[in-house]
Amino acid sequence: MPRESKKARRERAEEVYDLLLETYPDAHCELDYSNAYELTAATILSAQCTDVRVNMVTPELFRDYPTAEELAAARQEDVEEIIRSTGFYRNKARNLIGMAEAVVERHGGEIPRTMADLVKLPGVGRKTANVVLGNAFGIDEGVVVDTHVKRIAGRLRFTRQTDPVKVERDLMELFPRERWTLLSHLLIFHGRALCPARKPRCGECPVAHLCPSATV
Repeated sequence: MPRESKKARRERAEEVYDLLLETYPDAHCELDYSNAYELTAATILSAQCTDVRVNMVTPELFRDYPTAEELAAARQEDVEEIIRSTGFYRNKARNLIGMAEAVVERHGGEIPRTMADLVKLPGVGRKTANVVLGNAFGIDEGVVVDTHVKRIAGRLRFTRQTDPVKVERDLMELFPRERWTLLSHLLIFHGRALCPARKPRCGECPVAHLCPSATV
């Protein structure tokens, strides 16, 4: 493939975005939540676990601990029992309780609305903070880079990086800020539907003609 100018890459990216939006008009965060506290907890649980599995355990978790104050006062073994099926449950339980304690002590029980404050919470890295800011608060601070986003951004040659932070940086330079949150959802939906790690279905892909990795 001939070297692509930044202008041409941005134009191609805009066309890819529009086609994916047309294909997946309902793309959204698939974790079930009703407020920022619930989304923060659910996202912590989603590490190395499917959203489907997380959504199976959070109803009981939020029923027993509906606020950060109540989770902060929880016994770790009780939380572990609820979230056991999500994997790494001891560490996740510790992070959940630690997150809740920090939110109560530092932020009056309310999930903070800045990247700087969020990443100081136990169990919350930049990816989790981006999920919370973009979906709970409507703040486009960055791009959530999970395995689907990293894979498809690479296949589309939107980045040549493999480190999630560097992939995010390249995507942020390529797409306007107001598209960052939805961009992640579109790429995740596309990854699950047509562009899995093995055997991407290029013949059915709406952006195959714009993808340097397409096999059609």
